[in-house]
Amino acid sequence: MDVPLFKERISRLRERLREKGVDCIWIVQPENRRYLSGFRATDLQLTESSGSLLINEHDSLLLTDSRYTEEASREAVGFAVKTIQNGIVKGLAGLLPDLGTRRLGFEKDYVTWGIHQELEKTLGELSPPVELVPLDGIVEEMREVKDADEIAALQASADLLSAVMGEIIDFLEPGLTERAVAWKVEELAREGGAEDLAFPSIVASGPNSALPHAVPTDRRLEQGDAVVLDLGVKLNGYCSDMTRTVFLGTPSPVLKKIYRTVREAQAAAIREIRPGLETTFVDGIARNFIKKAGFGDHFGHGLGHGVGLATHEGPRLGPRKPAVLKEGMVVTVEPGIYLPGEGGVRLEEMVLLTAGGARILTRDSHFYDW
Repeated sequence: MDVPLFKERISRLRERLREKGVDCIWIVQPENRRYLSGFRATDLQLTESSGSLLINEHDSLLLTDSRYTEEASREAVGFAVKTIQNGIVKGLAGLLPDLGTRRLGFEKDYVTWGIHQELEKTLGELSPPVELVPLDGIVEEMREVKDADEIAALQASADLLSAVMGEIIDFLEPGLTERAVAWKVEELAREGGAEDLAFPSIVASGPNSALPHAVPTDRRLEQGDAVVLDLGVKLNGYCSDMTRTVFLGTPSPVLKKIYRTVREAQAAAIREIRPGLETTFVDGIARNFIKKAGFGDHFGHGLGHGVGLATHEGPRLGPRKPAVLKEGMVVTVEPGIYLPGEGGVRLEEMVLLTAGGARILTRDSHFYDW
């Protein structure tokens, strides 16, 4: 484990805490927890946590229960591991006074209302009381720009995904169900060394391909179908995400047209994307291209998103909420056109933003040149 790397991240976090005027932060979001500590355990659901972090100017604590104490002690080097016996609210109430905490920052998007109400009441009864301060995206903003180790991890994840995608495309044939293809994705990913899928695979054929986030069904693939494959794997904690649209046999003239349009829109956006541009501007490159081709009403989602420890993280590339792109960000570029009853096309690459532009991390070359 690269201990200096985690120390540097915590140092940057402490600078942000001083800017926000809080003397301690409580980290509960699983990817944020791993980013700052190296603790790899996952949370199975919102109300069941494998651990949380307390970080102030001088202390770094990892709070967990007896199920994870040994793992946390081994993985979170540099953190004092505290085993909580009576639930997190009582655990925090017992620790914060000794840490000198008066204003506790918390991740407002991840703490449930019930926990917040209980914590506010309990901490308010301490002497002196501890004030809860909602914080928004402090660690997520840090995660947007990847360091060299993260870029290497993302490239390795993308390489594995590219190999899986190639095998899946070769596997496709009429008669297979969407579910069977999705199961094959998981089989190949696990055999290749993935610890998990980055998200449930999207395998959408025929009219289902017009559903951007279709769930695989028992529909059987047919000759002439468009098949949208949106796949991702997780390797050493880091996610990858790629989409290809494959045709079984010869597609209809309409599907050929929308495929060409999506491919050219994607290529235009990748040529132009670079640090210093606003996310809305890059989204507009692809969106305007699709609009001029007559399909503007059929591209409803954003152009892309950041990828890292989570499949979907900042920055978001869309028509609203502009943000400035920075060197070291890894984002997807994934325009799509979806025609109800006819079918749809989406193409997606993961790209690293460098000083000279975009470097494509996903390596599958299954494209049509019409």
